[in-house]
Amino acid sequence: MTTRPVPVIAIHGGAGSRGPGEFDPNIETAYRDALAEVLRAGRQLLADGGNALDAVSLAVDLLEDCPLFNAGHGAVFTRDGTHELDAAVMDGATLRAGAVACVSRIRRPLRAARAVMEHSKHVLLVGAGAEAFAEAFGLELVEPEYFSTELRREQLRRAQAPALLVPGQGAAVSPLDDELKHGTVGAVALDARGHLAAATSTGGVTNKLPGRVGDLPLIGAGTYANRVAAISCTGTGEYFIRYAVAHDVCARIAYGGLTLQAATEHVVMEVLPAIGGAGGLIAVDAYGNVSLPFNTEGMYRGYMRADDPAPWTACLAD
Repeated sequence: MTTRPVPVIAIHGGAGSRGPGEFDPNIETAYRDALAEVLRAGRQLLADGGNALDAVSLAVDLLEDCPLFNAGHGAVFTRDGTHELDAAVMDGATLRAGAVACVSRIRRPLRAARAVMEHSKHVLLVGAGAEAFAEAFGLELVEPEYFSTELRREQLRRAQAPALLVPGQGAAVSPLDDELKHGTVGAVALDARGHLAAATSTGGVTNKLPGRVGDLPLIGAGTYANRVAAISCTGTGEYFIRYAVAHDVCARIAYGGLTLQAATEHVVMEVLPAIGGAGGLIAVDAYGNVSLPFNTEGMYRGYMRADDPAPWTACLAD
């Protein structure tokens, strides 16, 4: 008799580091509370017999609507003061996948990515074409200002401020090192049927060049799911692309015989730092094992099992 796996969902709200004086216990509490609320919703869906694909879609939907995170409402600004959002979803049971990139009018980009997966022959649509496709399938469009928040606008102003001279050194440093902050949201889940799924969404990097696309919507780089594991990444996307990180983790398990923990730890703690990559990922395998490694100071993250009503969440390295 085969024992059915206990459904589980894991989410993240981005990896990164804080500058001096940035830690605020009240802000961390707000992040933890937001993560816990999303986990409870995803856990309930799974506990009621829902599938992994619907669970990750719901989780990212809720994260996109929360201005604390860099996805949907609360997305960062490009160099030109605009918004360009990316999202991707993958069903591990069927290997179906969908993604959108550089969209600025779709309220919930993850829903558009899922529409691409379910209603087209393609995997990735970008820009105006992706927006027209989303509109054709009845998805809500908004004015770009919908995504703006004053916090993100201030981040752009600081990122574009003139460099400061370090006393006694003469070296120039940015007043805000956005390379240390990787705002992305994501979810991975395993359902009672043993199916896996992954979903990820982001506003990108503050002050990025218009048209820049990171790892997230590139299936196998920032988002991937098959029958082995489901992965959602957050970090310096250009490095995750170069190593096809999400797929690489699954390959190390399938072909190298590594455990989920060993595979994710090796990629995040050894492979990525060796080429200059910073960030982390969340992963769940077909047995319900969860791994949430990161090589930065912290990562907003959490997970919850269907048989346990208490969500586990964390922000810094605790």
